[in-house]
Amino acid sequence: MIDVVTDLTEDAFLGGQLLLRQKRSGHRAGHDAILLAAATEARAGDRVVDLGAGIGAAGLALGRRVAGVDLCLVEIDPELAGLARANAAANAIAAEVIVLDITADAQAFATHGLMPDSADCVLMNPPFNDSARHRGSPDQARHTAHVATEETLNAWVHAARRVLRSNGVLTLIWRADGIADVLAALSRGFGSVSVLPVHGEAGRPAIRVLVRAVKGGRAPLRLLPGLMLNDESRVPKEEVRNILEGRAVLPLAEP
Repeated sequence: MIDVVTDLTEDAFLGGQLLLRQKRSGHRAGHDAILLAAATEARAGDRVVDLGAGIGAAGLALGRRVAGVDLCLVEIDPELAGLARANAAANAIAAEVIVLDITADAQAFATHGLMPDSADCVLMNPPFNDSARHRGSPDQARHTAHVATEETLNAWVHAARRVLRSNGVLTLIWRADGIADVLAALSRGFGSVSVLPVHGEAGRPAIRVLVRAVKGGRAPLRLLPGLMLNDESRVPKEEVRNILEGRAVLPLAEP
């Protein structure tokens, strides 16, 4: 449904369990956010921080699945943060929304109540398109949401490491051909890494990786069987429909 007055759409996620308003143009939430939420392990009472939350899709999808989490949505764009706040309220999901640059220093985070070693879980969908190969949008907000610099991933992982407690868990989504960069960034302070490749079509290379890492973890890396979004006929697989409609989670979210 399109709101012709404010140029917003209201879109159903999780099979209609979550209704989110978002801008018709610019960056729009989609499957990546829902897959990220479905890959994130959390329990009631956990302090959960969604870095770069946008309109709140991933964090609110997790909040819909796991009642009672202490949810914090962090977003640099005040307009998107306002939509996230409104979306949380409209869906009756308790969430704190903070306008903050993920690359800000520890003092800025602390000023907004994000203290070091305070979160049980961080999830994030950073901008991940390679600026050398991806022609950025002339829309600055869309460009910021999609295109990574050389320092983007390291800066976001550093922010996650700072706010996570010891043995806290980071879950992120990134483009599959950048997995080496992900593993390099996580080598500083993280371990017990699990990687789930995501394939768009059967017989094609992975397009995304979902990654779970533990702050201070020491277990060896696990490469999980890939998730195939569509079958040979390019029809979404039943397993994927169940995940996108909130009836199932991904292996990374299972204890």
